[in-house]
Amino acid sequence: MTQDAPTAANRRSYQSARRERQARQTRERILAAAATEFARVGYAATPIRAIAERAGVSVPTIELAFGTKAQLLQAAISFSIRGDASPQTMLERSWASEAMNTSSAGEFLAMVARVLVEGEERSSGLVIAAFEAANQDESLEALGERLRAQRAETAAWLVDGLTARARLRGEVTRQQAIDTVWLLMDPHGYQALTRNRGWSPERFEEWFIDSVHRLLVADEPMPPSRKAP
Repeated sequence: MTQDAPTAANRRSYQSARRERQARQTRERILAAAATEFARVGYAATPIRAIAERAGVSVPTIELAFGTKAQLLQAAISFSIRGDASPQTMLERSWASEAMNTSSAGEFLAMVARVLVEGEERSSGLVIAAFEAANQDESLEALGERLRAQRAETAAWLVDGLTARARLRGEVTRQQAIDTVWLLMDPHGYQALTRNRGWSPERFEEWFIDSVHRLLVADEPMPPSRKAP
């Protein structure tokens, strides 16, 4: 029995799926190139041409896909934080649901810290470049404020997850706890310790867990150490 020849509809469907896959790969390649270039030399000093050359595409391709340079920066930050080009925010992803299903504050904090540090490793240099650019370019001020607000939202989510499993220290309010976690998550601190002081991401993760626990949690066993170098 011979196989039926592919129909025109099947061929169009295949070609459409292939074009979508190629477009997604091109977009991710541009975002990765943009993240690298912006973090390497800063926003102002990075021409779109340099990003296009690194990504292996034309300048018009980038402009058609992302519009302005500022919009490309914003997209590159989201890509770096999330690790992919999916529109799902970090707190909409499966790891967040898994963290919420943990039974103890130690387990919850260990799982969240792992994901946060992975995100910092990918994005902290780029986020700092965005903050520096916002200080010089009024059109980027809203982006800087949005990044700070997103960090506050994540800090609040972490604190609420923590307090659902353990008591805060008696003198610590919810807002103080959020502010503490917000500061511990600051990309400047991550860069200072890992790039300037030689810490590994694993050591920073252990420090983050220990700091949150000691500063905020009243009575809860510490999560097991990963024995970071």
